Amino acid sequence: MTGRDIWAAVPIKETASAKQRLADAAPAALRQELALAMAEDVLAALAEAPGLAGIVVVTLDPAATALAARYGARVLTDGARDGHTGAVTAAARLLAAEGCDGVLTVPGDIPLVTAAEIGQVVAAHRTAPAFTIVPSHDEMGSNAILMSPPDAVPLRFGDNSFFPHLAAARACGITPTVLRLPGIAFDIDNPVDLAHFARLGSQTRAGRLLAETLLPRHAGEGGHPGANARSRGPGFLPSRE
Repeated sequence: MTGRDIWAAVPIKETASAKQRLADAAPAALRQELALAMAEDVLAALAEAPGLAGIVVVTLDPAATALAARYGARVLTDGARDGHTGAVTAAARLLAAEGCDGVLTVPGDIPLVTAAEIGQVVAAHRTAPAFTIVPSHDEMGSNAILMSPPDAVPLRFGDNSFFPHLAAARACGITPTVLRLPGIAFDIDNPVDLAHFARLGSQTRAGRLLAETLLPRHAGEGGHPGANARSRGPGFLPSRE
């Protein structure tokens, strides 16, 4: 699908209290830096992706607002404190009112996303009414949703949203398109995710941040985040393999 007026919507929570579930793995200041680094990885991929008309960042956070400006994104404050679902719904409502063809929503914590993957989502999207979804790696979360029109399907995000979103699309008379894309699928929600991401040695902004901060602090404990994992607590658990 090309030549359509599709906007990306990215909710970014207030970063001072970001990623509380990583508290056992990283101090508060690092969690804030990591949240912003991941958000920038996402915005950079969206800015380079083919087929998007623009980006809307839903936030009240000053640092995230400045980041959005750096990438030419619009900032929407409506719904910013209403959780992920409320933020996405507010963006979709705005874009629908403006007559946009579709909304692509992704979270701000998928640092491995690439412009090519975003392009694949847009290319696979069907003629409206349409619903395209990329699940998280465990097929529980919904890490990317593109729908046309922007308010085509009621959304409800959470730890178990993928299959309910498929059902919601079908209830609206739409056969969903499902894509499985590794970069979009990997979100960093907990210490296990963080340890796995650190071991990848990613050259994303978030990956470099971890290499420069979190990893050197543990260099004397085995040389990499996977070493002696059981003795170091939940922040350095072994990978899923």
